[in-house]
Amino acid sequence: MKELFPARDSLANKISYYHILLFLASLPFDRFYSHVILTSFILHTIINLDKQHTRSVITLRTFILVSVFFVTILSTFYSVNKPEAYNEWIRQITILLFPIIFCFTNLDLKKYRAPLLLGFSLVITATIAYLYFDAIRTIRHYQLPFSTLFTTSFINHNFSQPIDMHATFLSMQVTMALVYLISVLVKEKGNGYKIFYSICSVILLAGLFQLCSKSVFFCLFITTNLAVPFFALKGNSRINFILIAASISVVAIVALFKSNTFKERYITDLRADLTEATIGESTESRLTRWAVVGELIVKAPIVGYGSGSEVGLLQKSFYEKKYYNSFLHKLNAHNEYLSFLLKSGIIGLLVYLLTLIAGFRMALKRKDLLFFTFMLLIAVVSTSENIFDVDKGVIFYAFFFSFFMFSSPNKSFEMYDNAEALNELNIA
Repeated sequence: MKELFPARDSLANKISYYHILLFLASLPFDRFYSHVILTSFILHTIINLDKQHTRSVITLRTFILVSVFFVTILSTFYSVNKPEAYNEWIRQITILLFPIIFCFTNLDLKKYRAPLLLGFSLVITATIAYLYFDAIRTIRHYQLPFSTLFTTSFINHNFSQPIDMHATFLSMQVTMALVYLISVLVKEKGNGYKIFYSICSVILLAGLFQLCSKSVFFCLFITTNLAVPFFALKGNSRINFILIAASISVVAIVALFKSNTFKERYITDLRADLTEATIGESTESRLTRWAVVGELIVKAPIVGYGSGSEVGLLQKSFYEKKYYNSFLHKLNAHNEYLSFLLKSGIIGLLVYLLTLIAGFRMALKRKDLLFFTFMLLIAVVSTSENIFDVDKGVIFYAFFFSFFMFSSPNKSFEMYDNAEALNELNIA
């Protein structure tokens, strides 16, 4: 634990380290805190800017990291709703800022990667523990049976409501913390730390079940059963871990089917989301809304309708089709891939897909478990959420993508600062 508090470094670097640590600690909470800390970190970086230690900003790595933001800027020129397009600029500006900050900071991110992720994981664990405490306190206050904790009143958004956080985006943070602790746990030799990390992992796993994000749970299943043994283990340790992870997964699935609440959330709701709406239903499924998005996309497939156009266009279509629930709640596409098609057409979608492919290739080449987990979360959650329309989604993408790019433990990473990377990525 003492690695959380660096002793041997310059004062400026220590301040930079604590800025990032505090920023990570603020992620589960109101965006006000993360924005204030980020602003302070930017000012600190500018004040302590040393040209001799700065990295070049104009590189392939930076281009990959900011490509999504450039798509938003370029598709603003023909947007049918320019005021909202500029709001998207503001919301997504951190996608541009983090790569620049990490180029200019003197802090060695490779050196401090582990303590920063450990600090983040401990904060997320404490957050989940608090949410359970709050739920149990509420149950006791109203003298309800303890089993109420596993009803719809205390799962998904109702569970994360005390910190006013969307369940899926909190689940993404929880998954990153859990996978990091698992990666530490499989290498830890001290029994005391093993017990502590195991308890934290159990709390995080329980939190993921309580948050009930289907897309994130799928990512966790893939990561624990395939990615962890592939990236972090060898020989008999790998085989043993696969057997243990598979056993836990089977038990979890059986428990899921035994509980009516979780069965309804994971199975019934998923089936409803992928079923066309029928006459008389008060709500519309995701598939129904995606069909509306598809009708708009085919009218402008190449470049789309421009940044900021999505909700306005969908509002009009929802009203015309009498999808009043979607209209009243001003719902977006709830699919980042369709959102790119709608706003920036095939060109924008291709840029996003190439960005994801580049991230996956880098993570796989370096056998970077956390980087791979992050990319998997972004790719899978993009099928059910508009990540770049929500501040917590943008911040998660912007920070962790840049952080893993700049903190890769592989020394050969610096080659991605020049054109030779194009050959390795096979995208040129």
